[in-house]
Amino acid sequence: MDQDLVSRQEVRDLCKKATEAQKLFSRASQSEVDAICESMARAGYKAARKLAELAVANTGMGKVEDKITKNEFASRDLWEIYRDFKTVGPIEIDRRGKHTIIAEPMGLVAAIIPTTNPTSTAIYKSIVSVKSRNAVIASPHPHAGECTIEAMRIMADAAEKAGAPEGLIGCVAHPSIRAAKELMEHPLVHIILSTGGRAIVRAAHSTGKPAIGVGPGNVPAFIERSANIEKAVHDIITGKSFDWGVICSSEQAMIVDRSIEKRVLAAIKNEPVYWVRGEQRTMLENHMVADDGSLNTAIVGQAPVKIAAAAGFDVPESTQVLLVEQDGVGKEFKLSREKLSPVLAYYTVGSSEEGISLAEKIVEYGGVGHTSVIHSSDKHVIHEFASRIRTFRVLVNTPSPHGSVGYSTNLDPGLTLGCGTWGGTITGDNITPLHLINRKHLAWETTAVDGYGGMDRDFTSRRGNYSKYDDVSLPTATVEQAEADKELDLDKVEQLARDFKASMDRQ
Repeated sequence: MDQDLVSRQEVRDLCKKATEAQKLFSRASQSEVDAICESMARAGYKAARKLAELAVANTGMGKVEDKITKNEFASRDLWEIYRDFKTVGPIEIDRRGKHTIIAEPMGLVAAIIPTTNPTSTAIYKSIVSVKSRNAVIASPHPHAGECTIEAMRIMADAAEKAGAPEGLIGCVAHPSIRAAKELMEHPLVHIILSTGGRAIVRAAHSTGKPAIGVGPGNVPAFIERSANIEKAVHDIITGKSFDWGVICSSEQAMIVDRSIEKRVLAAIKNEPVYWVRGEQRTMLENHMVADDGSLNTAIVGQAPVKIAAAAGFDVPESTQVLLVEQDGVGKEFKLSREKLSPVLAYYTVGSSEEGISLAEKIVEYGGVGHTSVIHSSDKHVIHEFASRIRTFRVLVNTPSPHGSVGYSTNLDPGLTLGCGTWGGTITGDNITPLHLINRKHLAWETTAVDGYGGMDRDFTSRRGNYSKYDDVSLPTATVEQAEADKELDLDKVEQLARDFKASMDRQ
């Protein structure tokens, strides 16, 4: 039978089975959901090495040890955070009990899995979907089918052993671009969670369905003059070399203030970096990027030794990053774009203002909405950088891949990084289970409506100005009074409390 017909029928069968399973699963309690997710997280963690080895063998990209780290993060580490998320029943109640928010599942999630992170993304999307009582069907990248299918099988087996309905977690066994399109457009699919290149993300948003897509990154890392220089350089090389640069939030450009360049160059000498200059630079640029600006996909996730050899020159086996000076940003400066490999552009600037401006240009060229990094101890410069650059993750003094996913920062942990409306997506958040629930609102009358006329003109004042979901706090006027009189005695405190209670009773 024709491959396209096989894929289409397979998608239809998977969607039908998943929909039936999700209807059953939607009645699960929080404890039942958590027991199933716990089983999935344990299974993913146990299989971390096996899946990492299979991913490298299947795709030819990245490092086994780094993919183990990603698989462990996607399973055990994320679950340690998500465990406490409430995703069933009432999840928020206002302090007066007049407005309750109830979590409802979205339904069936179509999970598009990239070739760059084919197992960690599969584990992660399975857990965030099931935690929210959704069904999930994965569509692997055609060049990463074997490892993604195995990751999804492990997730499905673990879920079913813990009580999940059969078919709640599925995977396309004959992956193709046509199969991905069929899945995204299937009428039983409720939301698309898409990770991959521009084309697949654009396709997800063109289906007419709700979609959370992830755009490309082009991450600048600015070493400002007040930075801890040795740490900054080490962080950037660590981030750029992680899994041979396949993560979309890995650093793409190192920007250095000239006033500290000598110290930066000295720090670089202590790192496993090879400077690509002269004729080698031209050879590397022409091998990696075509004249139209398109990337040679053969270099994605490859070791520096292999990339250099394919370009026509040799580098030491110990090399972790190829460092290449660039004179500007745009198509004529071939390595100023996202490179998905351990190749890093290098720039120098004359001031913080120039550094921030250059970082803005790099982001605008190919990574709007994604991620940027500054290494600095000057809070004024850090805030100026953050206020101007158009990314939704602005990281400070940390390797970018690790910081962006919440491994080395307090960002919500997640492996799908939204790029917001700047990047053509619906959110700039790191995607968690709370992005895959519907929020049902249960609301009691708090303001009586009299007669047949319009709304009461005094509506806002009678409704009251209060924080709905925070702990009860003193009205503004009372706070100001307390600030003005630091030595309130107990009698005054008790009187304030009585006044506050009386004002609440009148509302």
